[in-house]
Amino acid sequence: MAMKPKEIVEIIPTKDIFVGDKKATVTLTEFGDYESEACAKANEVVKQLLDEYEGKIRFNFRHFPLTKIHQRSLKAAEASVAAAQEGKFWEMHNVLFANRRNLGTTSLKLHSMEAGINNKRFLDDLVNATYGWQVQGDLREGLDKGVKDVPAFFINGELFTGKPTFDALSKEIDSALRKAKRKPATKQRA
Repeated sequence: MAMKPKEIVEIIPTKDIFVGDKKATVTLTEFGDYESEACAKANEVVKQLLDEYEGKIRFNFRHFPLTKIHQRSLKAAEASVAAAQEGKFWEMHNVLFANRRNLGTTSLKLHSMEAGINNKRFLDDLVNATYGWQVQGDLREGLDKGVKDVPAFFINGELFTGKPTFDALSKEIDSALRKAKRKPATKQRA
């Protein structure tokens, strides 16, 4: 009996998932945790920034689950990566923050339906940690960049050290936009 070759499935990593203008000169990146109250507040600030700077910035969310204090944050992060495979990362991202006190595995399945995910294997993927490596990759990259706590923001790759309020982040984004006007366009990565 011949063995079927194992299907290779390419996983969309979070570093490639953005909201906002793809050609924006300013990239705002956050390392965060879905159980964190501070990250939930920062998510609302990011929504305001995306409205205020429409067409001028793009946003990328990276996972930095603080598993010692947030036991369900890792699986929640994996759930968002699973959602990304169906093009529903941002829908799941917002549902997870809205339900940050209710992130057990069964609840994550319900949240996935709310986000519009139709994957019948969603629960199996969570139980089997199918997307665990992607979350661990984000965590390692955050540690390499000096992230110690969440939310941690980077603007065009530079660590933002202030409090992540609308006014403070706006000031830094304005500065980054002015810098971008002065030099020729280059590809920005966070």
